[in-house]
Amino acid sequence: MKKNKPMIILFLTPAVLFFLVVFLYPILRTILMSFFHITSITDGIGEWTFRGLSNYINLFQTSLFRQSCWNLFRIWLYGGIIVLSLSLLFGVILTSGIRFKKVFRAIIYLPNIVSAVALATMWLQYVYSPKFGLLKSFFTALHLDSLAKIQWLDNDHKFYALLFAYCFGMVGYHMLIWCSGIERISPEYYEAATIDGAGKFAQFRFITRPLLKGVFKTNVTMWTVTSMAFFVWSQLFSTVTADTQTIVPTSYLYIKMFGAGNTVTDRDAGVSAAIGVILALVVVLVFTACNKLIKDDDLEF
Repeated sequence: MKKNKPMIILFLTPAVLFFLVVFLYPILRTILMSFFHITSITDGIGEWTFRGLSNYINLFQTSLFRQSCWNLFRIWLYGGIIVLSLSLLFGVILTSGIRFKKVFRAIIYLPNIVSAVALATMWLQYVYSPKFGLLKSFFTALHLDSLAKIQWLDNDHKFYALLFAYCFGMVGYHMLIWCSGIERISPEYYEAATIDGAGKFAQFRFITRPLLKGVFKTNVTMWTVTSMAFFVWSQLFSTVTADTQTIVPTSYLYIKMFGAGNTVTDRDAGVSAAIGVILALVVVLVFTACNKLIKDDDLEF
């Protein structure tokens, strides 16, 4: 080991330097920026004005930012329940030995290989369109005129239209994670349970569900990460820059960083950095809570 130490250092040095420059430095700089007033992201450190915790305090005193946090929380909670439940259902079905499971798996995962811009445009133009959208045509064909007349993109329905479209595109990704966990479970457990007379639901309750605790933590963490970075869908569903029904913290971050629209006129890269720090802390808190609340150390495959 001692003889190979110089060689190990030689091979590790480029990776360590790359990590420090590309990852660690931007993280530390962003945290530092969150305590300053910075007009532009390109301003030198000498042009920064120290504000302490004022950026964070002012953020939570701003109604538009609070609204964006509330929208994001609903996306994370409601969307998480929908996506994780449906993806788990599909994962269980596709690992149960049905025929053509590879075809069904590819179909369900298909929205994930389509650009988010193209996917959102499809929903806006061909599903929610008040003139010739799929929903309008479907409800009209069933003579459900009251449902056919719903304007899915107005202020009363836009958030849920956005949420449903986003969930549609995320189910396949989380389904694959569930499938990878289920396929790790030994078939011998299910064979023994079948011999003992356990049905499919009992097998899921006492075998599949307990052994998927680690996968559940992974799915919750990944869902939290993608939710915190929610941006493209918000922008595409907004008819104005700061639509209160679709704005999320990353949208507000963009507005404060580059300045846009009439709602927010002042640019402040320091406030944008503070938003980034808050979102990162939320991910860390959710990850920590999952590790504390969900214990899978006593389970074996």
